[in-house]
Amino acid sequence: MSIANYNAKVTEAKWQKAWEEQACFKTRHEAGQPKYYVLEMFPYPSGRIHMGHLRNYTIGDVIARVKRAQGYNVMHPMGWDAFGLPAENAAIQNKVHPAKWTYENIAHMRTQLKTIGLSYDWDLEIATCSPDYYRHEQKMFLDFLKHGLAYRKESMVNWDPVDNTVLANEQVIDGRGWRSGALVERKKLHQWFLKISDFSEDLLEGLAGLTDWPEHVRLMQEKWIGKSQGLQLYFEMEGRSDLLTVFTTRPDTIFGATFAAISANHPLATELAENNPQIKNFIDECNRLGMAEEIIEKAEKNGFDTGIRLKHPFLENFSIPLYIANFVLMDYGTGAIFGCPAHDQRDFDFARKYHLPIKTVIAPEGNNDFVVTTEPYTEAGIVIRSEFLNGLTIDQAKKLVCDKIAASGSGKKTTSYRLRDWGVSRQRYWGCPIPIIYCDICGAVPVPEDQLPVTLPEDVTFDTPGNPLDKHPTWKHVSCPQCKQPATRETDTFDTFFESSWYFARFTAPHSARPLDKDACREWLPVDQYIGGVEHAVLHLLYARFFTRALKHCGYLDITEPFSGLLTQGMVCQESYKDEHGNWLYPEEVTRQKDGSATHVKTGRPVTIGRIEKMSKSKKNVVDPAGIIDSYGADTARLFMLSDSPPERDLEWSDSGIDGAWRYVNRLWKLVSAAAAKPASGAPSPVTLRAIHKTIAHVTEDLSKFHLNRAVARIRELTNTIASLPANESPLEGLTIITRLLQPIIPHLAEECWQILGHKTLLSLEKWPEANPAYLTEDTVTLAIQLNGKLKTTIELAAGCAQPEVETAVLSLPTIIQAMNGKEPRKIIVVPNRVVNIVL
Repeated sequence: MSIANYNAKVTEAKWQKAWEEQACFKTRHEAGQPKYYVLEMFPYPSGRIHMGHLRNYTIGDVIARVKRAQGYNVMHPMGWDAFGLPAENAAIQNKVHPAKWTYENIAHMRTQLKTIGLSYDWDLEIATCSPDYYRHEQKMFLDFLKHGLAYRKESMVNWDPVDNTVLANEQVIDGRGWRSGALVERKKLHQWFLKISDFSEDLLEGLAGLTDWPEHVRLMQEKWIGKSQGLQLYFEMEGRSDLLTVFTTRPDTIFGATFAAISANHPLATELAENNPQIKNFIDECNRLGMAEEIIEKAEKNGFDTGIRLKHPFLENFSIPLYIANFVLMDYGTGAIFGCPAHDQRDFDFARKYHLPIKTVIAPEGNNDFVVTTEPYTEAGIVIRSEFLNGLTIDQAKKLVCDKIAASGSGKKTTSYRLRDWGVSRQRYWGCPIPIIYCDICGAVPVPEDQLPVTLPEDVTFDTPGNPLDKHPTWKHVSCPQCKQPATRETDTFDTFFESSWYFARFTAPHSARPLDKDACREWLPVDQYIGGVEHAVLHLLYARFFTRALKHCGYLDITEPFSGLLTQGMVCQESYKDEHGNWLYPEEVTRQKDGSATHVKTGRPVTIGRIEKMSKSKKNVVDPAGIIDSYGADTARLFMLSDSPPERDLEWSDSGIDGAWRYVNRLWKLVSAAAAKPASGAPSPVTLRAIHKTIAHVTEDLSKFHLNRAVARIRELTNTIASLPANESPLEGLTIITRLLQPIIPHLAEECWQILGHKTLLSLEKWPEANPAYLTEDTVTLAIQLNGKLKTTIELAAGCAQPEVETAVLSLPTIIQAMNGKEPRKIIVVPNRVVNIVL
């Protein structure tokens, strides 16, 4: 009998409807059952899902479905990170309101996600652009203000001249705005800040407890927090009565100091610029650089000699010049450093440019004549040419300098952190309004809580650059809540990372009248498994960790860490292509030839094949998930996403891979259909049962460790075993187990097979299969046979065979008899079920 190919489109729609009608994925609260909160990082509603979404959400769905089948109360929500500049850009380009654009995109993407068969509880859905959501974060901000965790100050900021908004240091990538790609500038503005720096040590110490996070993510956060033990030195300035406070983490190199430098935004630099146009021009030039460290590290090191000299703390009649330098940040340390060119690359480059002395004071042990010439020496060593420090190790010298400076009163030991306070003000319309009113009499006044939410005006225009809220004719004009005199609203809105720093907690009770329901938070938090891209390791994840601590400080939460487990999935990659003119081409515009070359579909002209890299719209190396789902079905797409590589590694898209997944889907469909149509044959053999139950055990373990590709491989291996059974053995038990194991992976086909096999229930509501321990023990084992420690052969014996039987069997092997050459063994060492070593 010929069996037709699997009809994915009809079948998948059928089961998606059945799941929805029976509320299969509604969050469970069954008493006595353990909880499991699985969450994928929610998407920005751009209008279309991409392959990264498909992979991320499929991984999360597998975990949610397995845990649900294993008896957990599972919460698996989805929502939308819906504020942000792309909506404003779309408003400008398409003459459409950002809200309309956003909500239409949400509706379209929700439909797309449902076609994948994801087991979300859609009753929990939230959109951060809804006043029902952001009114609560306005309340949180006001509580942060009350508890001293929020403040406003004038500061230098990273300014994106294209998006006309402030960027956090973390949002500057290679010197450019993370969204616009524009070169970032430095600008002074009044901004609202959150005191994340107050939690630096707590955030650092908390990393040790995140044992279910990838080690590289923890290291990235540790580096970003950047704890430094150092010394503040009070330098005397020749010709001035005041002191300059310098911070250093290398006091051991004090005798190698040949210059000092201050930030362009240091108060001393500002003072000097008042009567010196050249200094003012240099400061302006520095401010055209952004403030992110990576910008400054890559930029050419420039300085301006102030003419001031600093007295050396240990060398009489010796002073060093003071520069204003573009590589010194005002908000790190004290905004002033001393330079030791021989032992720091940045200082070395600066000294070379300005012809400053390079004094070597650290040397490899045993080389006291060592001199730095072509590059700085930054390795461990012994102090030289440094008077009372000579012969000490770096650590010994650091301690001695710190002790002497502290004793003399010319400095103090201190701890510094790289982490800066989080500037949350953004100059844009499509964001959460900051609930502050400015009054000439009362100052900055919080909006009363009974007047929340402060909502966005709908009648805005984007005709001119800048913040539409600031230019709105009426919205910002209000009365002061305290004195009732005319006042103005804050026209900045929150950084969108503000919304994503607490959404996971709102999911626990998204319809509560309170910002967070404490009972719901106690029940579900922290998130058991969080899934998302490693690009958020510093941005979102660090902010969310801080926010959780801030919310606890204000009485909202009882926990300090938001996410117990973290899985950072790899990217989906694809070859890129260019035509003969250097224009990027979509994969569908390219034909691959048998010899591996490529040609343009329309012109037939040669195409250059680029490297395999992350899918991106700019390089057109993208594959539309909607097209794949339409052609092959969601299950085929899911299977390919899970089977080709471990989830934490990059996945290379290939047409052959998706074709292979489609072939397996059809093969399983036909196997089940054929088996169900035949009369029942003989029972499975013990060998088959052992294969079935070993697969259950291994797949269960693989899924618990997120070895998803390994689990898929084991199921396919069992499929091959069942497909090759002799005619007198029934495949039904094996196919039933395969179907149950595939429920989290290809759920639509699994439901269809479950029904064909005669079951009336929904497989998505069935329990997870359990392996029978009786079938997990091996009847035989293979032992390695060694002679004087060298492998000679192997032997297969009954598992648990007693040592005398093992020795008899081994000594009778022809290979061993020949190798022993008539000698008697002095000793026979038997490692049960593993190794036998004959010692002659």
